Amino acid sequence: MAREKPLGNPTRGTTNPNRLRRVDRWLTASPRVSTLLRHAEDPLVVDLGYGAYGVTTVELAARLRAVHPRVRVLGLELDPERVAAALPAADPPWLDFRQGGFELAGTRPVVVRAFNVLRQYAEEEVPGAWKLVLDRLAPGGLLVEGTCDEIGRLCSWVTLSADGPLTLTLSVRLGSLDRPSTVAERLPKALIHRNVPGEPVHDFLSLVDGCWAAAAPHGAFGARFRWLETVRMLRARGWPVLDGPKRWRLGELTVPWHTVAPR
Repeated sequence: MAREKPLGNPTRGTTNPNRLRRVDRWLTASPRVSTLLRHAEDPLVVDLGYGAYGVTTVELAARLRAVHPRVRVLGLELDPERVAAALPAADPPWLDFRQGGFELAGTRPVVVRAFNVLRQYAEEEVPGAWKLVLDRLAPGGLLVEGTCDEIGRLCSWVTLSADGPLTLTLSVRLGSLDRPSTVAERLPKALIHRNVPGEPVHDFLSLVDGCWAAAAPHGAFGARFRWLETVRMLRARGWPVLDGPKRWRLGELTVPWHTVAPR
C-alpha cells in the first residue's frame, strides 16, 4: 500500500535548545502519559513538526527514555531538507526522523507532541487538524498541542484524546512573570483569538491576574509562594484547578477544557 502524502503546511521552523522543556517535564510526570507508555505494546511518541533542527526531538527522547526506557521517539517534518539535517542525530530504533505531517507517516503512536505547528493556521482549521492526528493515534492515545515563546518561558497546551480536548495547561517561568495573562500571547490557536470579553478563557485569565495581584504580599517569600497563593485563591473562587502543589510550584496551572472552551 502506498504511503499517504504528508499532510499540512510548512512552518517557519524556529527552534531553540530547551524551548520545549516545560511540556517535556509535564509529559514525563503525567500519570496518564506514563500509564500509556508503560502498557503500550509499542510505546511510540511522535514529535510532529520539530522545525529547522531536530534538537527538541533529541531532548524529548532523552527525557522520556530516562523515565520510560522502552519509549521510541520519531520526529516528523514536511520538509525533506529538515529531515536530512536531523538524521545525523538519529539512533534507530529509539530515535529517528522521517518526512511526515498530520497523517503521522503511517504510524500509530500513543502520544503526539505538536508544538508551534498550528500557530500559523487559521482558527477554523484547528478542529480538522486535530481530527487528522487523533484518528491515527493508537487506542487511548493522546495529542498534546500547544505553543510557546522562543526560549520556553511562556507555554500553553491542550491535551486531547479521541473524545476531544481534555485540559488546558499554562506553564510559565515564575521568576520573570509580570502577570499571568502574559501567557495569552502564547495560547494554543484554538484559544488565542478568544481572549476577549465574553469568552471563558478571557474570564479565566482575568481572574488569575486578579488573584496574582491579591497575592502580591506573598511575593516577599518569592514568586513561587505568590503563585501558590494565586492558585489557592483561584480554587477558593470555584475554579476546578487540576493536579496539585507539586505541579503548581513549577508555574503550571491545568484546568478542564470545558471551563475555557470557546463559546
